Amino acid sequence: MKVSNHLQDSSNAHDVLERIFNNTYNGIAIVSLDGNWLKVNESICDIFGYTRWELFNMDISNIVYAQDLGVHEHKYEKLINGKIDKYRVKQRYFHKDGSIIWLLIYVSLVYFKEGRAHMIWQFTDITKRQKNQDKLKLMLSVAEEQNDRLRSFANIVTHNLRSHSGNLSVLTDFLEEDFSVLNQNENFQLLKQAVENLQETVAHLTQVAKIKEIDASKMQVLNLYDYAEKATYNIIALAQNAEAIIYNEIDEDVCVKGIPAYLDSIILNFLTNAIKYKSEKRHPIIELSSRIEADVVVLVIKDNGLGIDLNKFGDRLFEMYKTFHNNEDAIGIGLFLTKNHIESLGGKVEVQSEVDVGTEFSIFFKKA
Repeated sequence: MKVSNHLQDSSNAHDVLERIFNNTYNGIAIVSLDGNWLKVNESICDIFGYTRWELFNMDISNIVYAQDLGVHEHKYEKLINGKIDKYRVKQRYFHKDGSIIWLLIYVSLVYFKEGRAHMIWQFTDITKRQKNQDKLKLMLSVAEEQNDRLRSFANIVTHNLRSHSGNLSVLTDFLEEDFSVLNQNENFQLLKQAVENLQETVAHLTQVAKIKEIDASKMQVLNLYDYAEKATYNIIALAQNAEAIIYNEIDEDVCVKGIPAYLDSIILNFLTNAIKYKSEKRHPIIELSSRIEADVVVLVIKDNGLGIDLNKFGDRLFEMYKTFHNNEDAIGIGLFLTKNHIESLGGKVEVQSEVDVGTEFSIFFKKA
């Protein structure tokens, strides 16, 4: 009776496994060590488009994309020699209709009662995913090529504009020296101011044209605390004149990956902006702090100034020539350039602000 129950249990377990094998969504096959199909489920037939009979009467290598014939070789040797228990590969196959399909294959060894080793192959069709990835790579390649062309075009344009605006400036200086009476001429003064404005615009465009992502190999290890101290020292007169207090609470040991000139410019711009847009209701207080998030260092610069209405200006905050306060010195280039410098170092910037309370910028750098 016990033997009969054991056989019954064994039979039930076999039936359950058979149902799982045949009804699972992913393709499953038992393959000999020589690479021949021994058993396949219905999903395998759906994936390849062949019947079981057709699959059993063909060599798997006959439908493998030629360039992918050897993708199993190195890992297969390790599996057979017991160095690994399983492995995974991506491989292309030809569907019965002639189209190419991408499959993610998980391979493991299984031993049956007689001790003979076979392989279990589990197939997942990733054709659509792979096509999307290929399409994305193509789009990125096209975008990169277009960016290179635009950058070259921008360099040429700014170079030519710089030459022409420089010539105009020299000519107006010569005219002023030769004809002193022009100093009283209103139209000449307007012309002179227009030339100065043109030179300033060209200078801005030149800076923008230079912005591009920095190769990681060219970035240096920079101590964030030291650069904040240096920036604070450089604007000490400006801070004293505004009666501003600057607290540098950055961790003294934190280092980031960056370019010295860029990091200098980034910190200086945020500090000078915090002073420039101070509130007349209180003395300016600027706090610099840092925190670490995984492989990122976050520099936080907080002030108690005028603040920015993010609901109104948030999506235009870092656009070129955008200003949000009635400040005569504001030209709307600083935040634009600063954001681009941050992004060229592989970072990003976030902002929180409340009108008449203050602003907090969080600058994310790669941790050194």
